[in-house]
Amino acid sequence: SKQHNQSHSLHIIEQRKGERAMAAQAETIEVPSDAELLQAQADLWRHSLYYLTSMALRCAVEHEIPTAIHRLGGLASLPDLMTALSLPSVKMPFLGRVMRVLVNSGVFATDNDSESGVELYRLTPLSRVLVHGVVADEHHSQKYFVLGVTSPHYTEAALGLADWFKKDTEPPVQSPFEEKFGVPLFDEKTALLDEELDAVVNKGLAAHDNLGIATILRECGDIFKGLESLTDCCGGDGTTARALVKAYPHIKCTVLDLPKVIDKAPTDGVINYVAACATLLE
Repeated sequence: SKQHNQSHSLHIIEQRKGERAMAAQAETIEVPSDAELLQAQADLWRHSLYYLTSMALRCAVEHEIPTAIHRLGGLASLPDLMTALSLPSVKMPFLGRVMRVLVNSGVFATDNDSESGVELYRLTPLSRVLVHGVVADEHHSQKYFVLGVTSPHYTEAALGLADWFKKDTEPPVQSPFEEKFGVPLFDEKTALLDEELDAVVNKGLAAHDNLGIATILRECGDIFKGLESLTDCCGGDGTTARALVKAYPHIKCTVLDLPKVIDKAPTDGVINYVAACATLLE
């Protein structure tokens, strides 16, 4: 009917007005206040440049700066570090900038020498776990964890994240790392990509897994009471399982891991080691 057609036409007109209003609104944006704008700019810089903190941490670990400070008695000036690390003197101002970044992020702390006023760097709990080559109860250096997760392979895969999201693939969906390099992480095939990366990642994973077991046994030991057996999936060389057996000798522990890991495991009978394929361990 004529009335129906008019009503339909009015509806279309109103709809188009709404669409034009939405389009106009999309072309404008609410401007933050001055305080909000300054905070947004600071946050933007922090998020955009925070990778430099990760790279500064990697640099410190590669040069074993935490270990150098430890060997220098727990306190070291910038010239002390330059000498200990055998770095060219022309690089001292730049090492100072790296150390300032790491102090601000809590990796190191500083004191001032009471006599000379020289700034002295000291370890924090974070950098203590990065001291390498020291044998002590409950100390598991996290050097290789840092080197693994900041490796060129990891960062290159992360840089491709935007392109990875655009690709429409059939399940199971590969991780950005696997799609980029053709092999998964923590897999027997990883060594085919890069043997050094595979070794670093496995050392890092083992150190990370073993870091807190003593604290867990002290603070949460009740969770193991009443257990007769336990299987540690991806348990590596059995360091965690051995700590558990030492605290609770009645528990029979089994470590399940890749064949290449089990082949290198101790054979003293304290722990039962079982090799498994990567699929079973996922």
